[in-house]
Amino acid sequence: MKINISKAASFVAAGAIEALEPQVKAAQEALEQGTCPGNDFLGWLHLPSSITPEFIAEINETAKVLKENCEAVVVAGIGGSYLGARMVIDALSNSFGWLQPSDAPRILFAGNNIGEDYLSELIGYLKGVKFGVINISKSGTTTETAITFRLLKKMCEDQRGKEEAKKVIVAITDAKKGAARTTADKEGYKSFIIPNNVGGRFSVLTPVGLLPIAVAGFDIAALVKGAADMEAQCDVNAPLANNPAAVYAATRNAIYQSGKKIEIMANYQPKLHNLGEWWKQLYGESEGKDGKGIFPASVDLTTDLHSMGQWIQDGERTIFETVISVEKPNTTLEVPSDAENLDGLNFLAGKRIDEVNKMAELGTQLAHVDGGVPNIHISIEKLDEYNIGQLIYFFEKGCGISGLILGVNPFDQPGVEAYKKNMFALLGKPGYEAESAAIQERLK
Repeated sequence: MKINISKAASFVAAGAIEALEPQVKAAQEALEQGTCPGNDFLGWLHLPSSITPEFIAEINETAKVLKENCEAVVVAGIGGSYLGARMVIDALSNSFGWLQPSDAPRILFAGNNIGEDYLSELIGYLKGVKFGVINISKSGTTTETAITFRLLKKMCEDQRGKEEAKKVIVAITDAKKGAARTTADKEGYKSFIIPNNVGGRFSVLTPVGLLPIAVAGFDIAALVKGAADMEAQCDVNAPLANNPAAVYAATRNAIYQSGKKIEIMANYQPKLHNLGEWWKQLYGESEGKDGKGIFPASVDLTTDLHSMGQWIQDGERTIFETVISVEKPNTTLEVPSDAENLDGLNFLAGKRIDEVNKMAELGTQLAHVDGGVPNIHISIEKLDEYNIGQLIYFFEKGCGISGLILGVNPFDQPGVEAYKKNMFALLGKPGYEAESAAIQERLK
């Protein structure tokens, strides 16, 4: 993985990025020593290097049971409980929904919304399919996931019987407490633990992400190896210039301090759409607090150049871009020649599609920089488990450093609870009577 900040550094005062090196160093030391805010959620910091071959083998063995007994597996979870797995699976899968490994069941995601049509259509599809469930919830009471699991548990038991259902329902939850743990112990489900010191948005390299990725047929050992190698590269003692996560954190904070408030992640590979979704949660939930924070947005290019491209080029100059580039596609396809050349594209005949895409990327970068948009450029060699693993740890470490430079606790999310209180009061949940009365008064 490489990071190039040359098209961003020119937008800030000379030396502004380097001037942040003492803060970057202090942030990394606070992470290492556990003296920072949120220090009870630092389990991700050295997670990749601590994962053993035996643990990977246990994950793969459970994945094998699901693959052998299911045509589809539903991953029930919300936020960090599904975004990381979905990001990796989509990046490595066939673009049109058919997973590349022929022995892998179809991976479906639910429990991330409360859409009645969505759940009804999912249940309709599953009626004719042998399916299993991976239920991911530390508490077991998160509304979106709990409703979904209640529906899926009943349907799986009705379809396969309680004993057979036990083989294909897996719980990933707290070690000791919570409704999901109680259910797993009572029903006899295979279960994995969500470490107490790893927050949801940092959990993709725990069983939360590793099990669904393994069920999808991908090499989780290579994913972990990529993350572990990036962990070593981002060592606290590495000079700023040699530490990609530190360079990213310093650059985006220098740009933010110069007045740019919105960071747009742009990719030129359709398979990376959900990398943007995962990244938005990671940075939005970590930094958006105390009236501070860079607003994370994402676009899929070149698709969105025909919509959002206008705003990026000519809109309010409060934005900067972080561009993810893939150096080598996994396939080869050339533009054919056409005798009539009615579309005027014969000048491209014989060129690889990826060359056209790369020139679109370069042309766009030059145009956006000329239009006043700083560009951070991140490139990986190809879309495979190892390179995606590198990206995961790079963004996680960069997030921890960046949030501490910003002066917030990157590991809590107090604002997420506000909507829940209102929703529970409106639905008449026991214990929320006072809130319900107050809301009813407001609605008059």
